[in-house]
Amino acid sequence: MSRRRSNYPGRALGLLLLLVGLGLAAEAAWIPLKATLAQALLERAFARTLAEGRPVRPWPSADTEPVARLSLVGRSFVALRGGSGQALAFGPGHLDGTPEPGEPGTAVFAAHRDTQFAVLGQLGPGDAVGVTRRDGRRLRFRVTGARIAPWDASGIDPQAPGRHLALVTCWPLDGFAAGPLRLIVEAVAEAP
Repeated sequence: MSRRRSNYPGRALGLLLLLVGLGLAAEAAWIPLKATLAQALLERAFARTLAEGRPVRPWPSADTEPVARLSLVGRSFVALRGGSGQALAFGPGHLDGTPEPGEPGTAVFAAHRDTQFAVLGQLGPGDAVGVTRRDGRRLRFRVTGARIAPWDASGIDPQAPGRHLALVTCWPLDGFAAGPLRLIVEAVAEAP
């Protein structure tokens, strides 16, 4: 009898650790799963935005709407207006205060490194990035380079001369914890 009781704390601790581990694994899988599922809804809303010529929210409670489709590394992602936590949970965000792609200045898009922008590490100088704006205009940008910078000293100038694109995500790409560094992939618009 005493042997059974002495084993009880060990089994309870083991069960507790198993449940905590399962919870953490489910939480880690939820963010990429949510981002993947949301892209289907965002694609539908973006198609309606293009067809109707007005912003269409992807779901009733959304505080944002699709503004562009980004095509890079053989993948396509619908981007949302703004860089709020809610927007970035579902897709890339076009940061407020930056011009629309193809307009003078630098359009900036940000996304999580473990969802859509996990592919940024595959981009190199000369690679193409396609952008379809919500007004239907299609643009092509060429990657000029990539760099690492602190989040609060990115050096990105939204009002820079020319027509530029910056794609931004956390660095390192395989990191697990939030950190101060960002990967910035820079591109310039090709002539129409």
